[in-house]
Amino acid sequence: MNLLSSLTNAFAGLSLLCLLVLHFVSPEYKPSWRMISEYAMGKHKWLLTSFFFCWGLSSLFLSLSLWIKVTTIWGSVGVVLLFISAVGEVMGGLFDIKHKHHGTAALLGIPTVPIAALLIAYNLIQLPPQSNASTILLSSHATWISLVLMGVSMVVMMTGFKKSGLPMGPNAEPPKSVPPGVIALAGYANRLLVICYVCWLIVVAQNLH
Repeated sequence: MNLLSSLTNAFAGLSLLCLLVLHFVSPEYKPSWRMISEYAMGKHKWLLTSFFFCWGLSSLFLSLSLWIKVTTIWGSVGVVLLFISAVGEVMGGLFDIKHKHHGTAALLGIPTVPIAALLIAYNLIQLPPQSNASTILLSSHATWISLVLMGVSMVVMMTGFKKSGLPMGPNAEPPKSVPPGVIALAGYANRLLVICYVCWLIVVAQNLH
């Protein structure tokens, strides 16, 4: 494993560690329905910032490592998208949930990863020696599946909030609790997405020769 791959794994591990610690030091943010970005409103914003920075650096190092590995145009497009996602992830640390550029950060950092993962994966599995093609493909497909799950769970939760009469909109304060009858699992889906995204970085870095 080269230096860039090792750095990818190190910062990916640190990002997951920061996220894990946030759940212990900020238990008031219920993981079932509160988004990860909402930890910025708590007492440990620096941990959330560290999470985003480490995630972004992991993506950056992997994109640099992959640039000389991919052999197709589509593979190169995937690496560029991975680099763009790294920019979005770092922006997520720079601009918290109340900042006007947080949405831009999410747009750059979230939908780009599944496309990048698939384009890169289908190039990598063609390169010898490759004995872990199934692991690479499984982790790559997990990225878009987790994104779909988060999208569906968000729609279900927001629809439930709206039906319960809670004010919705960019300036509305987040509810203090989940009204009865509302299916609120978007927070779990949000965390699953992050785990799938970061684990994909680790899997690919581990399988670079």
